[in-house]
Order: sequence, then structure tokens, then C-alpha cells
Amino acid sequence: MNLPNYFLADLPAEATLSAAMLAEAGQTLKRNRHSYLAARPTQSLALLLAKVGSDWLSPDYPFRKLALEQGPMATGFSRATLADGLDSFFQQLTRENLENLLEQDLGHVQRLERMTSSPPEEKTGRASLATAPELIAHITAGNLPIPALQSIVLGVLLRSAQFVKCATGASLLPRLFAHSLYHTDSKLGACLEIAEWRGGNVGLENVLFEAADCVTATGSDESIAALRKTLPGNTRFVAYAHRLSFAYITSGTLGRLNAGRVAANAAADVSAWNQLGCLSPHVIYVESGGETSPEQFAEMLAREMAQREQTHPRGNLPVEISAAISSRRSVYELRAAHSDDTRLWCSKDSTAWTVIFETEPQFQASCLHRFIYVKSVADLTQALHSADAVRGKVSTVGLAASEEREQKLATELAHWGATRICPLGKMQSPPLAWRHDGRPALAELVRWTDWEM
Repeated sequence: MNLPNYFLADLPAEATLSAAMLAEAGQTLKRNRHSYLAARPTQSLALLLAKVGSDWLSPDYPFRKLALEQGPMATGFSRATLADGLDSFFQQLTRENLENLLEQDLGHVQRLERMTSSPPEEKTGRASLATAPELIAHITAGNLPIPALQSIVLGVLLRSAQFVKCATGASLLPRLFAHSLYHTDSKLGACLEIAEWRGGNVGLENVLFEAADCVTATGSDESIAALRKTLPGNTRFVAYAHRLSFAYITSGTLGRLNAGRVAANAAADVSAWNQLGCLSPHVIYVESGGETSPEQFAEMLAREMAQREQTHPRGNLPVEISAAISSRRSVYELRAAHSDDTRLWCSKDSTAWTVIFETEPQFQASCLHRFIYVKSVADLTQALHSADAVRGKVSTVGLAASEEREQKLATELAHWGATRICPLGKMQSPPLAWRHDGRPALAELVRWTDWEM
């Protein structure tokens, strides 16, 4: 399948982007949005997105086939890892989920089309309208493809024109998704632009930011801070900086009949997207006192990681990253040789996966790429005290607990600062309507007008 040159990212690698090209693209996107998108019913767009989502789940869908053929080389993820990640995302694109997102974040499915009232507004004689940005510029990170796809979905629901700036070498999947939208509805596709260039190109970025009335960005704390300084003062900026995640397993879930399933769920979270996302666990805290000890659980996890490598291989890494993993492994090999408080399990003749067990509970940032710490704790209080160094920067906590304890533990985690708590095994599969970093996805992007009737 040969892709037509609909987007700037489709141009040959030797093509050079200019400020004039971006200025023209911004004007064209706004014009097309006014002609083709701004007046469309929101529910019709939800139906269209649901159709595209269903298409992507079909093994024979040309854009999916191309993603799985070219994706491993372009992204570094294995075919199986990509397939799982795409399935997890596109399964969420149903009409029901999209309309639930609109109602959750905006209070009414038609809030973008006319003055409407939610039940609390009706009681006070008010109605309101949400106005979406005319042009959203998305500055995406290069580590994972799904956040870029999520941003495009949100922009389509809002009926905004969109310019997606990808990191160098990271445009394949956003570009294929944009092509699939264009294939389904060419007028909608004409309201999208996909491009890639190395970050820090002030000439290009200034032109883009002048054209956009809203900019979203995902990246490191440093890149977010640098972007904030370059934006015009009246431009809405919605940023998602670096976050970390961990898991917590209660002793009651580690009975002999259940511990294997918990270990398999933990291995799925560590392996998903090779642990590169903000939702991936760096540490798994395990309560002591259960039928399966934390150390025994770590050994079970190692067996599951070995199995995952057979079915969902990590893929190759640059030499310098493999060297960094080997170097960190050697530190723990030395500790394990001299103390029973540390143990290490790892893949043979490769850096494909590593499990470290420690009785020392202090939170330790992983070097990623399926390198996970398992730490023994007495209870959640000790785990949270040990993670205080990253308090305020934790996105997700994967929780394995009994129904009797879940509510209390989730409340304690929320008060501590976690913005998402989910079942272990689902850390990299957030629902479509999740509140990223504790903020409503759609409501962050719109301007509200209240009408007091």
C-alpha cells in the first residue's frame, strides 16, 4: 500500500519544511475547518470515530497492516507489542465511550453545538455553550504513539482543525491514523496536518504557535518549560510533563491459587510499550505476610517476564541503552552476591528483561525497557513514605487488592497524590474518558459561555 502525499509528513525525507509552508498550512486548516467541520453534529463525528476504531481492529485493514509491517522498524516495538497497544486503544473508540466522554467532561453531548443545561444548571436557571479552539497544535513526544492518536481523537470530537507536530522519526502511526480518517472522510482529513521536525526549531514553531489558538504538549519537564516561554500570551497551553507510576499488591491477593495470575498481570504492565510510558510501573510494592512472600512473588514475576519475552519480545535497543542496563544489573549482581536482602533474575545473553527484589523499600526509578523493581513493605503507609521523593509526579498506581480493601486503599492513594488508580494489568490501558494527570481531557481545551436565563 502506497500512501498518497496528503500531509507534510508524507513528503520525501530530503524535503525541507519552511516557515511559509507552515503558515500556508495553518490558513488552509482554518479555512477547511470553517467549510467542512465546524457545523457538523458532534454525534456524527462520534459515529465516524467509532467506525474508524472498528476498522483498525480488523486484521485485514490496510492501515493496520502497514502499521504492523513498518512499525517495528520505525518505533522499535515488536509487532506483538504494537498489535496489543493498538488493540487496547482502538477498542475504546466506540460510540458509547465517545459520548460518555462528552457528557462527562462537558456535561452534555451537544454542549459544543447549542446552549444546553445539565441538571444542576437547570436548577439555577442557566445554560452554557462550550467553544472549541479553531486550530489546535499538538506537540507530541516520540516515546509512545498512542498519546498522539488520543490527541487527534479529542480534536475531532471538538471539531477543531489540528496540526500534529511529531518528534523526528515518530510520525508513522499518527500519519497512518490521519490517513485512515482521510480515507473514511476526506473533508475531515483536510482539517488535519501531520509533520515532523527536530524540536527547538524556533522559526517553524513560532509560525505554528502564531496560527494556533491552543497548543497541547507532552514531553519532559524541560521541554514543557521551554515551550511555555515561546508561546504568545493569549494562547491556551495544555501540557503534560513527565510522570512516573508504581504498583501495589496486598498480601491477601497472593494466595497460592491467585499469585500466578497477579504475577501475570504485573508482567503485562511492565512489558506493555516496553515500560516507556508515564503509566508504566517502575516499582512494584508487595505487602509481606501473605501466603506468597514478596521475594517469592518476584521470582514468579521473573518467570512471567521470560514467558512474555517469548510471545511479546521487547525488540532490539541501541548499544548505549543496552550497556546502561547491563551496568545497572552488575550493581545488583554484586549486592545479591553479598546480601540476602537483594536478588536478581534476568534474561540470559540479552537485556530483554530484569527483575530486582529488594527489602529496601525506597522508590527507585527504573532504567526502563522491562527493568522492574519488586520491594517488600509492611503496608501502604510504608510504601507511600518510601515514594515521597516522587510525590506529586506519580500518574498511575496499579492496585491488586481484595474488594474489602480496595476502597480504603484507593482513597488513601488519592489523598497522597495519585491521579489514577487501576487494576494491576491495566496500567497502560486507560479508559477513553480518563482524566490525564487528574484533568478532564475535553474541558481543558474549550472556552465556556454561561447564559443566565
